[in-house]
Amino acid sequence: MTLAAHLRFPKVPLSNGLQIPILGLGTSHDGGFSHDAIVYALTECGVCHIDTAKRYGCEEKLGKAIIESGIPRSDLWVTNKLWPGDYGYKAAKKACLDSCSQMRLHYFDLYLMHWPESLQSCNCSNREMRAETWRALEELYKEGVCRAIGVSNFQVQHLEELKEDCSVVPHVNQVEYHPFQQSNQLMGYCRREGIVFEGYSPLAKGQVLRNPTVLQIAEKYGHTPAQICIRWSIQNGVVTIPKSTKKKRIRENCQVFGFQLEESDMATLGSLHDGRHVTWDSTHVE
Repeated sequence: MTLAAHLRFPKVPLSNGLQIPILGLGTSHDGGFSHDAIVYALTECGVCHIDTAKRYGCEEKLGKAIIESGIPRSDLWVTNKLWPGDYGYKAAKKACLDSCSQMRLHYFDLYLMHWPESLQSCNCSNREMRAETWRALEELYKEGVCRAIGVSNFQVQHLEELKEDCSVVPHVNQVEYHPFQQSNQLMGYCRREGIVFEGYSPLAKGQVLRNPTVLQIAEKYGHTPAQICIRWSIQNGVVTIPKSTKKKRIRENCQVFGFQLEESDMATLGSLHDGRHVTWDSTHVE
């Protein structure tokens, strides 16, 4: 019997009533996509939440893997992201529709602005460009092309400005999140505003796997360091999207619902925060 037959991943409600699976599978550029791994995750591991972006360059291949899996579209949650080079009202709408076409999908479950700073040349501020781009996402949302819309790597300032400038509050903010980078102030703000907090790089690109504290807790529970960190993230209520192209790792990363970390161990992992980023740092973006 497959792992998929046993697993039904918990879901987190969005402010518009949709529910996003709390665990997903991320993709990335530079070797971060594997056709066989995607099909395996969908058909053998119970994964129904896939995260990608135009930037990763795998939209067409990912679409083919989804089709090959045979999983009904209505059973999947697919997130895509708008690259800052496509910011602006017209460019954003076109980019989203082009991404749908590339992936052979009629809609995205979630569509995110990838970064708070535009790469477009224009005589306007980042705030103005974010607002113009967000208005395009609001239209795509109302048209049903995007069932939910959100942002990635946005700080409190960016979210506050967007709230003032636009009519739909982002449903999700996806940021780097792991024991070394916890963004608790940002998380608190998002939860007060009804924005689901989603975390990428839960293993800090492998750095947490060598941490003595993580290794000690992993030994205590009889689970791998990766499972401990993913479980810690999920137990904090964070939608979590680890990345892997290896079948063994994907399976391992999904086996995090059969145990619970004690409060003392949650606190110990929480004390590991040192502020480091293993990916982009948007705190400097105006």
